[in-house]
Amino acid sequence: MNLSSAQEKASTVYEYMKKGTAGLLRETANEVDHDPASWGMDIDDWDWNAGVGMIAISDYYDKTQDPRILEYMAQWVAKNKHQCEKRDHVNYLTPLAIYPDMFRRTKEPYYRETAVEYADWVMAHAGRSKDGVFFHGASVSDEVWADTVFMALVFLSRTAKLTANTTIAEQVFKQLLSHMQLLQDEETGILFHGYHCVEHHHMSGALWARGNSWVVIGAPIIIETLRGLMDVPQEITTRYKKLVDGIIKYQAANGLWHTVMDRPDFYQETSGSAGFAGGIMKAVRLQLLEPGYMASALKALEGVITKIHPDGAVEGVSGGTPIMPTKDAYGKLTCYPTLYGQGLTLLMLSEFLLQAQARIMDNEAAP
Repeated sequence: MNLSSAQEKASTVYEYMKKGTAGLLRETANEVDHDPASWGMDIDDWDWNAGVGMIAISDYYDKTQDPRILEYMAQWVAKNKHQCEKRDHVNYLTPLAIYPDMFRRTKEPYYRETAVEYADWVMAHAGRSKDGVFFHGASVSDEVWADTVFMALVFLSRTAKLTANTTIAEQVFKQLLSHMQLLQDEETGILFHGYHCVEHHHMSGALWARGNSWVVIGAPIIIETLRGLMDVPQEITTRYKKLVDGIIKYQAANGLWHTVMDRPDFYQETSGSAGFAGGIMKAVRLQLLEPGYMASALKALEGVITKIHPDGAVEGVSGGTPIMPTKDAYGKLTCYPTLYGQGLTLLMLSEFLLQAQARIMDNEAAP
């Protein structure tokens, strides 16, 4: 993958995100698909799906500085901000993760004021375990999910940086570490999808690829954001390396991972694989991982690239996935294009673009 090819792929993935094409219709869903009518490519639905997409678009703007992308984000917020409500479920926080950066770019007070308002609300009112760990929320109270690291902590970390709020920053690191402690399988290093805080078990016990990818890519985003404001607890970096070491052992020859990593009889899943590739690349850049890990990330990138349709649709992405009742149920979910699939792929490509451009500049500057 060279720079121009990556730029072309990123552009097509981004353009497909804006089309609003359908994902999965209820008529074509199967019995385990989760509320399929609400999933797919509806970027105007204020939820985690569109939120992940917007986080990726925001990151893509930082790498390209294309003013048309900034204009699109501003228009998206103007169109959809009325949907933003305070709900005890972390998924509704995800779109807010672009607000601190939108304030930095535009200086419009609305972005800063809203980010601070919601961050303060989360700190005061979010459901927590008796040990203070965020529940995923609402109908899944008493449950800690890997997903929460990306859906809530990225927003909180960016707001903490924007306001130099060390109390929120400290809470973000506490939550990240607590999630890793509760979910990490000490034998493999991989995270279980969820933990039940009352019944004290890992529920389905699935080593789900996309759930792990939320942490593999989310943790470096959080750490990069908060560096300079607070020191990163050593246990986070130690557990992160153990996590990546664990997942690499399950990487297939074509660079991808199966949707449940220790079940090679299940299909390979693109969004989780893209999250792993982008997260590992970012972690190497931040020196959380040694440079040797790049080989696995680039192998995954090449595998993901083969799943990008010429029109920009990312194929092989499993539908919305709550903690399923059994491991087998994960392998039955229907695959179709989604904004989080597009988003994780765009985050991967944007990180590749950043590093490729940096290498070119370094070579040009060399005597």
